[in-house]
Amino acid sequence: MFKIEVNNRIIEAEAGETILSTLKRANIHVPTLCHMEGLLPTGACRLCVVEVEGMNGLIPSCSYPVREGLKIYTNSPRAVRARKTIIELLLANHPDDCLYCVRNKSCQLQDLAEEYGVRERRLSAEKNEYTIDQTSPSIVRDQAKCILCGKCVRVCEEIQNIGAIDFAGRGSKTVISTAFNENLNVSSCINCGQCILVCPTGALREKSYLKEVRDALSDPEKHVVVQHAPSISVTIAEEFGAKSGIDVDGMLVTAFRQIGFDRVFDTSFSADLTIMEEASELVHRITTGGKLPMMTSCSPGWIKYIEQSYPEMTDHLSTCKSPQQMLGAVIKSYYAEKHNIKPENIYSVSVMPCVAKKFEIQRPGMGENNIFDVDAVISTREAARLIKMYGIDFKNLPSGASDTPFGERTTAGKLFGGSGGVMEAALRTAYFMITGKEMESLKVEAVRGQEGIKEAKITIGKLEASVAVVNGIGNAEKLLEQIKGGRDDLAFIEVMTCPGGCIAGGGQPLNTDKDKIKSRLGALYKIDQTENVRVSHKNKDIKRLYDEYLGEPLGEKSHHLLHTHYMKREVLK
Repeated sequence: MFKIEVNNRIIEAEAGETILSTLKRANIHVPTLCHMEGLLPTGACRLCVVEVEGMNGLIPSCSYPVREGLKIYTNSPRAVRARKTIIELLLANHPDDCLYCVRNKSCQLQDLAEEYGVRERRLSAEKNEYTIDQTSPSIVRDQAKCILCGKCVRVCEEIQNIGAIDFAGRGSKTVISTAFNENLNVSSCINCGQCILVCPTGALREKSYLKEVRDALSDPEKHVVVQHAPSISVTIAEEFGAKSGIDVDGMLVTAFRQIGFDRVFDTSFSADLTIMEEASELVHRITTGGKLPMMTSCSPGWIKYIEQSYPEMTDHLSTCKSPQQMLGAVIKSYYAEKHNIKPENIYSVSVMPCVAKKFEIQRPGMGENNIFDVDAVISTREAARLIKMYGIDFKNLPSGASDTPFGERTTAGKLFGGSGGVMEAALRTAYFMITGKEMESLKVEAVRGQEGIKEAKITIGKLEASVAVVNGIGNAEKLLEQIKGGRDDLAFIEVMTCPGGCIAGGGQPLNTDKDKIKSRLGALYKIDQTENVRVSHKNKDIKRLYDEYLGEPLGEKSHHLLHTHYMKREVLK
């Protein structure tokens, strides 16, 4: 540690860090549009420039290393003028449609224009004309709003290892583009939406289905139901100004009822249902010599990635549908029959943390007879907009309970919202299925936390099983390559597409960082610690569903409704 001077104040710095990281640690604000924590700096936006005594030019703080004796001025007249000019240059060719933009009041460029007092257009440029790419079922690209910060390219290539987009062209003709400038729907994009989370403007956004949902709600012929994913209740409050990690499950249910949904269901219920099928499938594969390691199938971005990049490994995937699709299937079968409603008259909406879920509902096998299991998916952000649109005072709502027959859920189902949750829930039930006893400690510490790859050895009776938990496709690729290289000790692998799991999905509140992920994950662990029913096989509503309708896990009817198949293509030798 050594000392440097910043704005006539002495602060401590560490060897090897940049000026920007030192300033952040000291709570000294310097703006940036391109910096990404944990990745090497690019210096693309130049907004973080500071003045260093003894140096002629301004220094990009994100890439310049600190050294003892530096005297830095973060808001000198030169630095402020330079930043304001950069902002004005960006605005010179930026659309003037803030009132219509989905990022209005949550746009970093807009915030900087406010911060630096940009109140008139001093610089003007000819507007570039681009076609908005709306071909993807999940993501909309508006190149006109792109400021070429490169963050979407970096998260896609360096974190997710997909590389669906990159810089193309030179100089003033530079754009972010897919390969051969094709539409996003025919690119290698897996619909994860991590690019949306890092985009500072409205250049990338989720494809919205709010109009379709509102139309259904106003249609007297439609019976409109909604389900909400396990992670939604611990993230959506952030959209209403609350701090991270606040569980508002009961308030969320009340909000959906006030909007006008006929039934409000909890996807954590079908997470329990998924565990009953998936744990049964795992036990079956282990005891009969089936294909191992078995890999989870809850994350649609992960499924698309396997199909397009590792098609030879599709047999390793569990055939279980995701909790969203399982609940959609039983709503339009068991629930429809029980309440004498035609499946085609049910409009099924799901609130998900993941924009890839919008893609998933259109996959083959997610419905039958031209009736989809789920009709529309809205993100956490869209759900918050819907609540505000209906004039609901969310902060002061009373608590409500989800509707039966899909209202009861265990904490195992709730854990699905974080990395390691599916694994922990599955192990609890698999242990019971094999031994007839409950695990001594239901908490599986080894699979918890935010690490990219977590491994554990679990003893179940006389069986010892090695398992792995992965979040982020870049980390998943590392494990897949090990398996291709001959590794054969793993029995079960959980993969979540997004770093951190569903609590950090592409449809979650913007400005998600490691601290927020930690708080959200902590909220899920607190629910698991404080509630009584913590294993999926003790969910009474699940038992009733099997007794009255499905028969048994992996049975003929449950397999027909709750399982799916995958796209397979010949692997080039």
